[in-house]
Amino acid sequence: MTTAPGKKNVVLALSGGGRTLKNLIAQQKGKAYGITAIICSKAECPGLDTARELGLPTFIASFGVAASPELRSDLQKWLKTHAIDWIALGGFLKPFPTIPGFEQRTINIHPALLPNYGGKGMYGIHVHRAVLKNQDRVSGATIHFVNEHYDEGAIIAQIRVPLDGLSDADAIANRIFAGECQLYPETLDRLCQGSLPLANGAIFTLEA
Repeated sequence: MTTAPGKKNVVLALSGGGRTLKNLIAQQKGKAYGITAIICSKAECPGLDTARELGLPTFIASFGVAASPELRSDLQKWLKTHAIDWIALGGFLKPFPTIPGFEQRTINIHPALLPNYGGKGMYGIHVHRAVLKNQDRVSGATIHFVNEHYDEGAIIAQIRVPLDGLSDADAIANRIFAGECQLYPETLDRLCQGSLPLANGAIFTLEA
């Protein structure tokens, strides 16, 4: 599956229910990207149901310590076969290998304002519980390039989300995800247009 002329083909890598997949697809009309394939870290991932309904090709494999020695080369061939331009991670919980040619075309979204609340073990509700424990009144989401270390790639874009009136981690999670739904399509669109990343390490910023 390929996008309309002028659009970039994006593969989304996921490990869970596919909320980010649904959001990016819902908002891709009129944007410079199209989600045309899926990478998944486990065969029982619920997000694969959405991929199958849409007829999207999928690459399913073990990542991290359980990965095959051939994973990087197999994935590189698969990306070429499907004419992928960008790799976007959305709720992908395993280390993602560096793919030759995609070093500056692989991105991830993290549910906090990095460099705060990043690193191994800091994902999903764990992030929001830490934010709540520290009584932060503002959190957000960050899109960054992927490298070999969790959440340490160069930051591309962020959205700041006020947490006024929230007193539990689930409520924080819901508000942050609403911010992600705004930030990810906008950032991916700008990356595919070539207007991001900004020069000199500047960060593109949105306010929720």
